[in-house]
Amino acid sequence: MKSLNYLVSVLTTKKKSSDFGQSSFVLSFICIMLFSFFSFSQVTSEIDATEIKIGEQIDYKMNVEADSTALVVFPEGQTFMPLEAVEALKIDTTKRGAKFLLSRIYKLTQFDSGVYTIPRQKIIINEKPFFTDSLKVEVNTIAVDTTKQNLYDIKPIIEVENDNSGRLQFILGVIATLALIALVAFLLYWFIWRKKPLTEAEELALLPPYDRAKLALSKLDESQYLMRSEVKEYYSELTFIIRKYLDEKVYDRALESTTAELINRLKLLKEGNQIPLSKETILHIESILQRADLVKFAKSSPDTALAEMDKSTIEKAIDNVKVSLPEPSEEEKLLDRKYKEEQERKKKQRKIWITVAISVMLIVATFIGFGIKYGFGYVKDTIVGHESKELLEGNWVASAYGYPPIWIETPEVLKREEVEIPEEYKDKVSSAVFKYSAETSGIDVQVSTATFKVTQEQGKPTEITDEEKTKDLQQATEAYLKVLEAKGAKDITVKQEKFSTPNGAKGVKIYGTMTMILDNDYVQPAKYNLFLFRAENVRQQIILNWRTDDNYADDIMERITNSIELKPDEVEEKEN
Repeated sequence: MKSLNYLVSVLTTKKKSSDFGQSSFVLSFICIMLFSFFSFSQVTSEIDATEIKIGEQIDYKMNVEADSTALVVFPEGQTFMPLEAVEALKIDTTKRGAKFLLSRIYKLTQFDSGVYTIPRQKIIINEKPFFTDSLKVEVNTIAVDTTKQNLYDIKPIIEVENDNSGRLQFILGVIATLALIALVAFLLYWFIWRKKPLTEAEELALLPPYDRAKLALSKLDESQYLMRSEVKEYYSELTFIIRKYLDEKVYDRALESTTAELINRLKLLKEGNQIPLSKETILHIESILQRADLVKFAKSSPDTALAEMDKSTIEKAIDNVKVSLPEPSEEEKLLDRKYKEEQERKKKQRKIWITVAISVMLIVATFIGFGIKYGFGYVKDTIVGHESKELLEGNWVASAYGYPPIWIETPEVLKREEVEIPEEYKDKVSSAVFKYSAETSGIDVQVSTATFKVTQEQGKPTEITDEEKTKDLQQATEAYLKVLEAKGAKDITVKQEKFSTPNGAKGVKIYGTMTMILDNDYVQPAKYNLFLFRAENVRQQIILNWRTDDNYADDIMERITNSIELKPDEVEEKEN
C-alpha cells in the first residue's frame, strides 16, 4: 500500500521536468498492473467438493466474464488429467450489465485413491489465452465394515435377451416352413399311408379261393350275358372261374394250360391219389371246357338252357373239389399267416421307401431352387450354420467406447480389457481397450483410447503440432505391425490413406494383407485395417482383423467401418 500511495502522490504532485519521465513510467506500470488484474479476474474456476469417494463425480465449473462481442473457447477433451472428464455440459449464459457471464460445468471422476491436482485450464478469449487456478482433490477409498455388512458371492452372469427386431420376420418364416412341412406330410399321408377303401377287385382278392369262386359265379348270373346273347363272354368268364379255382387249390398251372393239358394233369393227380376227385367230376369239367373252346374258337352257339346247366355243373364241381380237398393243417395255416404278415411287412417297407424318396427329392429340389436364387454356399451355411453368417445377420450393437467416445456398431458388445501400463508411464498416459474376438471365423475387433497427460511449460499447455501428430501415428502403426509379427504374421503388406468418418472426423487408415502361421504350421491368409485418430492429448484407434477365406467377413468389416463415428472437437461460441 505504501508503494501504491507513493505512486499516486508522485502522479498528483508537480515535479520538475527531470522527474516527468519517472512519473510517466510509474503511471504506465500501474495501468499494466490494473489491466492484468482485471484480465485475470474475469476467468475463475471452482469445484463443488474437494473430497470424493472412488468413482464419484465432482462438478468443475468455469466462469468467464466477457463482453458481448467476445469470442470465448472453453477446453475440450481430457485436459483435466489425472482426473477423467466424463461429461461436458452446455455453456450457460447470464447477462451482467453490459457484460455476459459464461459458465460451463465439467463432470470429473477418478477410480484410484489419492490426492490429485487438477491442472490449470486454458480459456481463449478473442484469441488470447487465460488460465484458471489449479485445484486439489482428494479421492478416498470406501471403507467396508465386514462386522456389520454381510459378504456375498459374486452374482452369476445373466443372459440378456436381444431386442425384438426381426422377430416378426422370424415368426413368419417359421409359419411358412411349418405350413410347407404340413402340406408335404398331408400329401404323403393321403396318397401313401392312408388306408384307402378297397376296390371290388381288391375285396375279391382277399376272399378265400372257394368264396371268391362262388361270388364270381353269382355275379356271372347278374351279368346278363345270356340275355344279350353274349355267349362267348359268358363261357370265357365261366371257364376262368373254374381254372382260377383249380390253379389255387389243385394245379398251379391251370390258367396257362390248354384244356387237354389240364384234364390230363387232373387225371394223373387222380391216379396218383394226390387229389380225391371223382372221374365224373373230371368228365364234367372236361365237357364244359371243350364246349367253351368251341364257343370261343369255332363260333359255336349253345342255347341258354345248356349254358345255365354248364354253370350249375361248374358250381357243383367247385363244391366237390372243396369237399374232396383236406382241411389245411395247423402248420399250413401258420405258414399262410406268416406269408400274409410278410406281405404286409413288404407293403409297409415299400411305403417307407416311397416316403423317404419323395422327401429326399423335395429337399434336393428345395436346396437347388434356393441355391440358384441365393447361392449354394449361402443355403448350405443357412442349413448347417456358419458363425460369420450368424454374426452378419444377427442383432448388432451400436455403442460408444472410451472418452472421447468412439461410436461403432459391432455384431457383439465389445468387452473392456485390462491393459498393463509400465510404471514409468502411469502418470503420463491412461488407456481404455475394448475388444471382441470370434476364433472360429477369425474376426477380431478392437477399439482403444490413449489419453496423454497435459504438460505445462512456462504456464502454458503444450500444443501438439501436425508434425508431432504424424510422428505419433507412425509410431502407433509400427507398434501395431510389431504386434502382428509377434502373433506369427508374415508377408505383411502396408498401405495408407486418409480416412473420414460419416460425421467428418479426420484420421488415417492403415490396411493390407498378411499371412498368419498358426500353431500347426497351417498358413492362413488374412487382412487388417487400422484406423488412427489423433487430437491434442488423445489418440484413438480401431483395429479390424479377419480371414480372407470367410465369405461373410468382408461384409461384416465394411458394415463396421461405415459405422465408425467420432465426436469432433466442439467450439462453443457466443456472439451478441
